Amino acid sequence: MIWASGRCRRQCHDGLVPFSSPVLPALVAAAGERASMRFLEFFAANIRNPHTRRAYYRAAEEFLTWCASAGVPSIAAVQPVHVATWIEASMRELAALSVKQRLAALRHLFDWLVNGQVVPVNPAHRVRGPRHVVTCGQTPVLDLAEERALLDSINIGTVAGLRATGR
Repeated sequence: MIWASGRCRRQCHDGLVPFSSPVLPALVAAAGERASMRFLEFFAANIRNPHTRRAYYRAAEEFLTWCASAGVPSIAAVQPVHVATWIEASMRELAALSVKQRLAALRHLFDWLVNGQVVPVNPAHRVRGPRHVVTCGQTPVLDLAEERALLDSINIGTVAGLRATGR
């Protein structure tokens, strides 16, 4: 792949970074060369799975576009309140698991930027994601006869058996 004039021209189909739009969001470009390079490295070198890479890039691009429209001048100026507001807005449109994935993408990206000394702190670190509650599980429920048979099968002649039965 060749990186040129803010766009990625595909020379091979290795799927490193799925860019058909501008490579760098405006907030990243505004933060300078170091931030730009670190941002690209995150997707090219840090995430091996192409599906995860695509999903994380989409989340980062949408968040940074949203931040730019909210008046944030650069990626270094992103605050936890920006992340929390964007997550709340996402919860109105998406399922809880999708929002959790977006928050994970931001946390991972900002951790990478903190380690590269592009931003001082991770603004997504303290933001809580939505709760996802699974109400129907796959654990079978024993009826009374099966429960009795299970408890009767425990050997109470051993210490472990006595502990299991609570005696």
